[in-house]
Amino acid sequence: MGLMLFLISALQAKTIHAEYDVSYGIFGTIGTAKAKLEKSRKKYTIDIHLAATGMAKKLSGNRTERHISKGHIVHGVLISDEYKVIRSYRNTRVVKTYSIDHKRKRVLKYYKKYKDGKLVSEEKTRLAFYSKDDLLTLYFNLDRVLPDKHYSGTYHFKAVGAEKQKGKVTVVIPSKKDLPGFKHDLGDGAAWYATVIIHQKIFMSKEGRLQIAVGKDGITQTALLKDLILFGDIKAVRKK
Repeated sequence: MGLMLFLISALQAKTIHAEYDVSYGIFGTIGTAKAKLEKSRKKYTIDIHLAATGMAKKLSGNRTERHISKGHIVHGVLISDEYKVIRSYRNTRVVKTYSIDHKRKRVLKYYKKYKDGKLVSEEKTRLAFYSKDDLLTLYFNLDRVLPDKHYSGTYHFKAVGAEKQKGKVTVVIPSKKDLPGFKHDLGDGAAWYATVIIHQKIFMSKEGRLQIAVGKDGITQTALLKDLILFGDIKAVRKK
């Protein structure tokens, strides 16, 4: 499910909707994702909802995820004030809320776990790093913060939500030599391509290495989670 964090890139309209089908090798379609960005002149909200389908739905205990980012906008850049992740499966619900204090430059994480609707555990911790970005805003802001997406290069960022590696996120723009491979795997005709690495395990990908193809409208058209142990890659394709 962590794959869906990377499905949409920097958008400029006030309200944007996008939907994706997610497939996994020989298993075919295993899930769907719906994403929405709402922007006013000074505020924004990003809301992404993910759900397993078919056999994956049964095997995962009807697993769903929701990622919500809320914050403010400065010179066109999204700055996160709160990032929330809600995961549900079977009779369990886990809520992680990250509160970002920009004045004190600190991030507090609130963790709550529910079983059958009852709170069974909770914890409050302070992250070891500070960032204005969470995992959602980082990808929405890439169009503005990357100097040139048509020349190869490696860029390092920090994002709330990737705390296992103190927020480290790496973005690699492929060289001309590697670009044909991206077009083969992700499709031709995208405005730009990149590899995004969050340096923590996503599904069976050791370091969360994701290839993306971003369309001319600024929306990711295809995403591919690479280096899985079995059964091929996980692929997300925009359908709407």
